[in-house]
Amino acid sequence: MNAIVALCHFCELHGPRTLFCTEVLHAPLPQGAGSGDGPGRGEHAEEEEGGIQMSSRLRAHSPAEGASAESSSPGPKKSDMCEGCRSLAAGHPGYISHDKETSIKYVSHQHPNHPQLFSIVRQACVRSLSCEDSLARGFQRWYSIIAIMMDRIYLINSWPFLLGKIRGIIDELQGKALKVFEAEQFGCPQRAQRMNTAFTPFLHQRNGNAARSLTSLTNDDSLWACLHTSFAWLLKACGSRLTEKLLEGAPTEDTLVQMEQLADLEEESESWGSSEAGEEEKEGAEGREPTKCPADSSLLSDCGNWQPRKLSVFKSLRHMRQVLGAPSFRTLAWHVLMGNQVIWKSRDADLVHSAFEVLRTMLPVGCVRVIPYSSQYEEAYRCNFLGLGPHVQIPPHVLASEFAVVVEVHTAARSSLQPAGCEDEPSLSKHEFVVTSGSAVAADRAGPTILSKVEAALTNQNLSVDVVDQCLVCLKEEWMNKVKVLFKFTKVDSRPKEDTQKLLSILGASEEDNVKLLKFWMTGLSKTYKSHLLSTVRSPMASEPRS
Repeated sequence: MNAIVALCHFCELHGPRTLFCTEVLHAPLPQGAGSGDGPGRGEHAEEEEGGIQMSSRLRAHSPAEGASAESSSPGPKKSDMCEGCRSLAAGHPGYISHDKETSIKYVSHQHPNHPQLFSIVRQACVRSLSCEDSLARGFQRWYSIIAIMMDRIYLINSWPFLLGKIRGIIDELQGKALKVFEAEQFGCPQRAQRMNTAFTPFLHQRNGNAARSLTSLTNDDSLWACLHTSFAWLLKACGSRLTEKLLEGAPTEDTLVQMEQLADLEEESESWGSSEAGEEEKEGAEGREPTKCPADSSLLSDCGNWQPRKLSVFKSLRHMRQVLGAPSFRTLAWHVLMGNQVIWKSRDADLVHSAFEVLRTMLPVGCVRVIPYSSQYEEAYRCNFLGLGPHVQIPPHVLASEFAVVVEVHTAARSSLQPAGCEDEPSLSKHEFVVTSGSAVAADRAGPTILSKVEAALTNQNLSVDVVDQCLVCLKEEWMNKVKVLFKFTKVDSRPKEDTQKLLSILGASEEDNVKLLKFWMTGLSKTYKSHLLSTVRSPMASEPRS
């Protein structure tokens, strides 16, 4: 955050002046800052304040350098300054704090060194004290604390925070000054003396006693160090309380489908609860047990909200590819992507659950329908992932179908060779996997484009498992965008087949397997997206002729 906090004062002799300011430096310090052998170099003190290291090492010039710095400084000359409008003594190096977390420096001095910043702070100082000539001060002196930012929106959003914190600094300064004033009034009342000098000519007053400094008014010799700490913390806290976040845009299709599934599940649970309450009230006199929601997971499979068990036999797609072997995994992955029914037969239900957990990551959420483990065969329209026991019979037409693949898990003999990379897997060393299908995928068949990209990512050992997962997410998003275009083109706009073929060529999905994949993935579009398109078509704006 680029900002400056400054303490300003209306001097009785010189008018509005900047007393003390703290600014943020992101770049290296200016030449001469924090270096040199000038006075104050060896007398610095370092403290820790809220993760900020504070020291009084800044602009430590030699006497010769001080003369040149004074002539080139944008601020007022020493001859035009009195004790009332001067904060740091001549030769004082100033204050600097180092933020260890962000490598940002907070620098405090009389006024900004940069001419443009000095002009901005000077104008703000005059405006904050512009009403001084028209108001009677009595025994009071006027000061102001100003905060300047180049980001107007950030300043507006930070206004309540800054107002409260600056109010606290003001209250503390006023409390110290009030104690000094009351003590002085008790010892030597100032009213009579001030009345006697009220009509003293201005020039005589200017040549007389100088105006009192703020350190004298508060009787606090460490006032400027405390103000530096307060201003530095204020800038750090103000810059940390508001952060920029990258907006990911509209929810993805997977997110929308998950929200719809959750809403359906809540609605279903409410209906079960209401039916249970009605049955209990109706049959309570007969002692009938309340109706319970069936525990059979197959009845909840249509919700697509199956949650896998905690035990993970297969750790990732790459791991499964190593276990099954590249040819068998390619056959299995082809059927998964095309929407064919994937059947796993095993005595180990946890192994089947783990396999489905890994395989479902290749599909959009809306395309996944799982029956994790059933005692009988279920038709393909009910699920595309089906787990069965080893003795469950599969209909012959399913075994011979090109739209199904069966993975049988057998107990392997001790002498059986395991695929490379799986010798350290005791849970898999006792299993043997056989992948069969009525239509085996030929090794030289290209298959859908996304399958080739998935295999390329899995075989690239330079990519970690997490990177492969992110690649898979990007690939699914890419093809879901193509699905959206195709859905609007064919289902909403009702374009002819010739135009559809041209569109598929433009999308790079004119091959047969790609077309089948797009049609299957179209079933995974959310109801929200479909209804949005249909409502847009039915709106009056959609009926206007195209320009």
